[in-house]
Amino acid sequence: MQFGRYFEEFEVGAVYRHWPGKTITEADDHLFCLLTMNHHPLHLDAHYAETATQFKRNVVVGNLVYSLALGMSVADVSGKAIANLEVESLKHENPTFHGDTIYAETTVLDKKESTSKPDRGVVSVETRAHNQRGERVCTFRRRVMVPKREAHPDLQPADSRAAGSASG
Repeated sequence: MQFGRYFEEFEVGAVYRHWPGKTITEADDHLFCLLTMNHHPLHLDAHYAETATQFKRNVVVGNLVYSLALGMSVADVSGKAIANLEVESLKHENPTFHGDTIYAETTVLDKKESTSKPDRGVVSVETRAHNQRGERVCTFRRRVMVPKREAHPDLQPADSRAAGSASG
């Protein structure tokens, strides 16, 4: 099973559909809010949300949705990353509610070899998260530094190195 990609394996325009999705529970949302010290009542207080907001129910904190979509993308995009360089944009497009299931996909936008270190390159991607109704809830673009295959054979699983050397 592949975890991440080498620089050579990225193709501009490729789309990776991340699986599985994640259904966000009230407990997930409340724990994330408490861990990150975001105590806004829109996320934590059902009575407040019902009586004082346009949605009439709690809204999942946006950074949890972003974090889930980012995490979903790791196996396909940054599992071999040397560094996550930048999140260049982040947009929350629709609210997410307790019980919604988030899915994500990533498109490769660009890739450039490093000019200072020949063993790596930088890949630019856009990840989009949507809910079970197909409504887009979050979009972000980021740049990731990834190794080239020949320069970093130690990042390959031991069994694939052995199989590669045995087959020539």
